[in-house]
Amino acid sequence: MNQINIQYHKTKIGELILGSFEGKLCLLDFRYRKMRKTVDGRIKKGLNANFVEHDDEILEKIREQLDEYLNRTRKEFDIPLLMVGTDFQKSVWAALMEVPYGTTSTYLQLAKNINNEKAVRAVAGANGANSIGIIIPCHRIIGSDGELVGYGGGLPVKKRLLKLEQINNVLNLFP
Repeated sequence: MNQINIQYHKTKIGELILGSFEGKLCLLDFRYRKMRKTVDGRIKKGLNANFVEHDDEILEKIREQLDEYLNRTRKEFDIPLLMVGTDFQKSVWAALMEVPYGTTSTYLQLAKNINNEKAVRAVAGANGANSIGIIIPCHRIIGSDGELVGYGGGLPVKKRLLKLEQINNVLNLFP
């Protein structure tokens, strides 16, 4: 059985669970989110691996980069990622990574970006299944009406992350 190294990391936005597999980050999520068992199960099954609490170079590096991000000294991450999910989910996550720091988008815009405008609900589902939060910035997705909508870390955390990225006018979406 393969091994996913995990560590817990306390931050000002809550306690996170971090996981790496074969030198790539496969998990960066809120430790106490509602979908914790579902997300963990998908990763374990997808990698045919178990969680083992063990530190490594990738986990050290992501803790350092997360702290820099939360202190506004980093806008981009340079950690190798391993996305575990369906091809559709991976396409949505790839599109999410195109949403720049300091901006927001909508589920509809994401669906358009992957050339599947009718898949808005599925895009929202893939967004919710994201297991590499912050780096794959699902917090930058808001409702078409400008409202803050679901987030694994909770809406107060989503609001803090958007504020951290200094998004002043959340309604200022795409032209």
